[in-house]
Amino acid sequence: MNFELKDDYIELFKLLKVLDLVDSGAQAKMLVAEGLVKRNGEIETRKRAKIVSGDTIEVADVIIEVK
Repeated sequence: MNFELKDDYIELFKLLKVLDLVDSGAQAKMLVAEGLVKRNGEIETRKRAKIVSGDTIEVADVIIEVK
């Protein structure tokens, strides 16, 4: 799955919500807090981590390429 950035970055929990991978921002924050999201192969626990072009996000079996 590809996501094209419109700004310099997007916060991690907002990215999950925008792509409809979760039903709410609260659910997105919970996934991140529980260590279920990887950024560039490493577990990312910061809900507001700034995701930039070139990052790869993994949630369950979904891989998101940020362009």
